Amino acid sequence: MKSLDLFVIVLYVLGLVAMGSLFARKMRNTRDMFAAGGQSPWWLSGLSAFMTMFSAGTFVVWGGIAYRHGAVAIAICTTLGISALLTGWFLAGVWKRQGVDSAAEFLELRFGRSLVQFYLWLQGTLGIFTMGGAVYALSVIICALTPLPEGHMLADAATGNLSVTIASLLICVIVVAVCFIGGLWAVLMTDVLQFIILTVSVLMVVPMLLAKAGGVGGFIDAAPEGFFQPTNAEFTWWFLVGWVVIHFFKIGGEWAYVQRFTCVPTDRDAKKAAYIFGVMYLVSPLFWMLPPMIYRTINPDASHEQAYILACSLVLPAGLLGLMVAAMSSATASTATTVLNVYAGAFTTEVYQRLIRPQAPERELVLVGRVVTVLLGLIVAAGALLIPLLGTYTGWILTTTAMLTGPLVLPTIWGLFSRKVGLLAAWAVTLVSASTGFAVKFGFGKGGWFEDVEALAGVVKLAQANARITEIVIGVAVPLLLLVLAEWLTRGESPGWARIEERRRLQRGEKPVLPSHLPARLCGWSVVALAVVLVVLTLINGSQNAVVVPFAVGLAVIGGGVLWATRGAGAAASSPSKQ
Repeated sequence: MKSLDLFVIVLYVLGLVAMGSLFARKMRNTRDMFAAGGQSPWWLSGLSAFMTMFSAGTFVVWGGIAYRHGAVAIAICTTLGISALLTGWFLAGVWKRQGVDSAAEFLELRFGRSLVQFYLWLQGTLGIFTMGGAVYALSVIICALTPLPEGHMLADAATGNLSVTIASLLICVIVVAVCFIGGLWAVLMTDVLQFIILTVSVLMVVPMLLAKAGGVGGFIDAAPEGFFQPTNAEFTWWFLVGWVVIHFFKIGGEWAYVQRFTCVPTDRDAKKAAYIFGVMYLVSPLFWMLPPMIYRTINPDASHEQAYILACSLVLPAGLLGLMVAAMSSATASTATTVLNVYAGAFTTEVYQRLIRPQAPERELVLVGRVVTVLLGLIVAAGALLIPLLGTYTGWILTTTAMLTGPLVLPTIWGLFSRKVGLLAAWAVTLVSASTGFAVKFGFGKGGWFEDVEALAGVVKLAQANARITEIVIGVAVPLLLLVLAEWLTRGESPGWARIEERRRLQRGEKPVLPSHLPARLCGWSVVALAVVLVVLTLINGSQNAVVVPFAVGLAVIGGGVLWATRGAGAAASSPSKQ
C-alpha cells in the first residue's frame, strides 16, 4: 500500500470514532446503550445483521473457498439468505412480542438465572474469543500489503511488513473504542457504513478484474474444471441443507441476532429486518465471491486466504485500495463490536446489576458497561493471538458453528413456543448435546480416541469420510431429539411460561416508539461524503475514471435523495432517545 492508502485508512478510522462520539451523549441508560432505545429502523437492524454474519468470514473463509473451489462459496453463502428468510417468517416477530430487550432477559424469565449465567459465560467468552480469530485472519491480509522500512518499531523482523500482532491489537482497540463510546447505535451505524463502502468497492473491483482476465469469456475459459459447480466432495448438497438448518437456529436464537430483532419498534419491523437480511444474502454472494474466483484464473498460485485482498490490490488505484482495506478491516471488526455490545450488556445487567449492585443507578450501569466492554476486548485480543496456534480460522469457524449452535440456541428457541420444557430440560439438552459433540469430534476424528477401536472401525471411517456432515448432524439432531423427548415426557406447564406471558401482556400495553430518523440522515451524508472521496481520489490518481466516476455520480444521487427524503426529519433526528 502507498502513503495515500494509509492516509485514507487513518481518515476512515477517525470517521468511525467520530460517528461513535456522535451517539455518546445519547447513552442515558442501559437500554440506550445495549438496545438502541428500541428505536432502530428495520432497515438499519437488517443491514447490521447482514454485516454481522458477513464480516467474520467473507474475505478469509468464504473468499478462500471461492478461490479454491469456485461457485461452492456462492452456494454456501446463499444458504444463509434462506435461513434468514425462514427466521423472518417464523421467529423474528415472535422475539419482539416477548417484550424483552435481549435474549438474556428472555432466558432468565423463561428458564431462570442459572441457565443465563451458564450461557453468558460460555457463549460470551467463546464467542468473543472466536472474534479474535477473525481479527487475526484479517491482520495477516493487511500486513501482507503493508511493508515498513527496515528496523521500524512496528515491523515484523521476519517479513519486513507490519507486525501481525501489532495490527491485531490495533484493530481490537478500534473495536473497543466504537463500542465504548457509542453503544449499539454506533455499532449499527458503523455496520451500515461498512456495507455501503464495501458494496461500492466490490462492484468496482469486479469489472476491473474481468478486464484483467480477458473479459467474461476469458474468465470462464481459464477457470478450472468444475469451478462453477455449486457442490464438491467436501461441501455436498446435504451439507448445504444442513447449513440452512444450522443458520436458521443461529440467526433465530444467537444473542447478537436476537438483539437486532428486539431493538426495533414493532414485531413487523423485526420481520422486515430479517427479510432484508435474507434478501441481501440471496442476491449479494454472486458479486461478493467473484473477485477471488476471477483472481484464481489470473494467479492460480496465491495464498487462498489472501486471495481476496490480492485481487483488490491488483486493480484498485492508490487511495481506493486503502478505502477497501479500511472497510474490510472494520467489517470484520463489526462482528466483534456486535458481540462485544451484546455480552457487555448481558454481563452488566445479569452479573453486576442482579448479583452485585441491584440498586445501581443508570449512570453507574452505563459506566460499568463501558468498563466491561474494555475487559471483553482483552478476550478478543487473546483470541487473535491464540486461535492461530489452535488450527486454521476456517476450520475453527466451520466446526464451532456446526457443533455448538444447536446445543446453545435450540433450548432458547424451543422455549419461545413450548409451555412445558423448563430449566432442568434446558440444562440437560445443553450439556448432553455439547458433550456428545465434543466426544464425536475428538473421538471419531483423525487421530481421535476411538480410531484404533476395532468394534467402532466402521463408524469411525464413516465419520472421517463425511466430517462436515457428521458435525452438522450431531450439532442439530442430538439437541433436537432431546428436546422432543423432554416435551413428550414433561407434564404440566413450566413456571417460566407464566412469567413470559405476563411480560408479553405488559408489552401489548406499552405505547410503541417511533424509529429514529438520525440513521437515515447519517447514511445520506456518508454516501455523499464517499462520492466526494471517490472523485478526489480519481483526480489524484488519474486512472480508472471510466469505472470510478459513474459510481461517484450514482452515490451522490442516492445520498442526495436520502437527504431530500428526510429533510423534514432533521430536527427530530438529532435525538433518537426522545422520539
